[in-house]
Amino acid sequence: MGVVKRKKLWGSLSLGLALSLALAGCGGNNNSNSAGNQGTTDPAASSENADSGTAAAASDDLKPITISAFIGSPNQQPTADNRIYKKIQDELGVKLNMEFLVGDLQQKLGVMIAGGEYPDLITADPKLVTAKAVIPLEDLIDKYGPHLKEHYAAYWNRMKDSSDGHIYWLPNYGAYTGETHSNYYSGPAFWIQKDILKEAGYPTPKTLDDYFKLISDYAAKHPTIDGQPTIGYTTLAYGWQTFGLLNAPEHLSGHANDGGVVVDNGVASVFATADIAKTYYKKLNDVYNQGLMDKEAFVQNADQYNAKISSGRVLGMFDQHWNFQGAENELVAQNKIGETYVGFPLTYDGIKDHYLDRGVINLNNGFGISKDAKDPIRIIKFLDAQLDEKWQKILQWGEEGVDYKVDENGKFYRTPEQRKQQEDPTWKLANKAEALLGYAPKIEGTYSDGNATDAGSQPDEFYASLKPEDKELLDAYHYKTWSDFFSPAPENPVYYPAWQIDLIDGSDASVANKQMTDSSLKYLPKAIMSSSDKFDAVWQDYVDAYKKINVKAYEDRINSQIQWRIENWTSK
Repeated sequence: MGVVKRKKLWGSLSLGLALSLALAGCGGNNNSNSAGNQGTTDPAASSENADSGTAAAASDDLKPITISAFIGSPNQQPTADNRIYKKIQDELGVKLNMEFLVGDLQQKLGVMIAGGEYPDLITADPKLVTAKAVIPLEDLIDKYGPHLKEHYAAYWNRMKDSSDGHIYWLPNYGAYTGETHSNYYSGPAFWIQKDILKEAGYPTPKTLDDYFKLISDYAAKHPTIDGQPTIGYTTLAYGWQTFGLLNAPEHLSGHANDGGVVVDNGVASVFATADIAKTYYKKLNDVYNQGLMDKEAFVQNADQYNAKISSGRVLGMFDQHWNFQGAENELVAQNKIGETYVGFPLTYDGIKDHYLDRGVINLNNGFGISKDAKDPIRIIKFLDAQLDEKWQKILQWGEEGVDYKVDENGKFYRTPEQRKQQEDPTWKLANKAEALLGYAPKIEGTYSDGNATDAGSQPDEFYASLKPEDKELLDAYHYKTWSDFFSPAPENPVYYPAWQIDLIDGSDASVANKQMTDSSLKYLPKAIMSSSDKFDAVWQDYVDAYKKINVKAYEDRINSQIQWRIENWTSK
């Protein structure tokens, strides 16, 4: 339960579909462990090399080609004359026909699988492996992907599917090079508006009571924000994005981000109906009966959720930062800095927080190549070449002299004007390749010249780019970065995180997972919205429903895979 895959939403959400983008490269819910996360090939492209065992001529590397791709998240289409996509197309000869998700991901994938037709590139989901919709990649990488092979060398065994030993997905995050800097925080937290903290004298909420007292006091003084009714607290429980509703109890109880289980001494157990969960949802019941909880929280979709956040009237929520980053970016673009958020690692009394973790390879995410791809070699070369430092700098920093400058010591930085451009969603659609960057393999950490791989990770640039309001807030807490609000991350256990484990589509574990998700989405809203005297009765109905589910099959799959990882990943 509770997929927590790391993925970014770029800008506001869109209903646009399949627009041909200039893209090139020669360079939840996707994971089953959740609680609930078509184009054409250019006729000018060579189809003779579709067999991954056939050598491709060097001259084919720049032959114009169109690659179709499905992106499993909503997004806005870049402009037709997008500067970065055009540069890559002009220099490397690849265009991408991109389709972004509209509606429910699992429904969309189900339609694809039933039809048996797939785009060339597709973002990861274990059910696509079960459906034999994607091809193994290890031979292609060995023969045609030197950058990819080096990039994933330390994670090669982890990337192999435990059922057949093949590699189907190219993880989009978690392969680090050189030094890393934790300036920005994109993970789970209880988020609260900065204006609330400022008005209250910059307190440090540590418990749910602290947190909701701040929200309650502020809402009483500010019943409307920007002319709209204030929403004290909201959540999202739609499609694969159910972790905002379901995952908080594990963090409140001091556990790491393992999705729908808590892991103690290497043994995983479902926590959905445990006391650590009941305590949290009883608090939400109190909040709802105080009038602070969003009454539309359990019927809204992702678009509506993000629209509320971008309006500036939502005071707080539990979520992964990346899941609402696009909405927060819109607030920044409107210079509503006080209505953006700070994350706090709330826990139950006396418990140390474990929200911040060390980077892990983002298994079962990123791109795979479908069985229908007409030229897998060309696609691998495309993904391989974009990993070259030249193209990574273009994708992550932009063009030197246009998007950033270099000082006398060789350090990258941006001018105030360049930083402001980066905040403009409209400018980004014409000048950045964020859709590609979000899902393609990427360098993280530092480049060979010592610069951080992105501006947010460059320590001096990070602080220089902060708004005055943000500097004032961090100074008040005597912090330098947003990660400083959290306890330092300990070493990750070798198996971590459990949410990456594939349950195998159609298995008893997968069936149980869906039943657990359905039960949670049925009973938790009822419990939260019930009168205070009815909460215990509804909760008991929830517990009884869980007793009818084969939860043990789910736990057994997670635990067997934890042990498999310990045995196969240790010292490898």
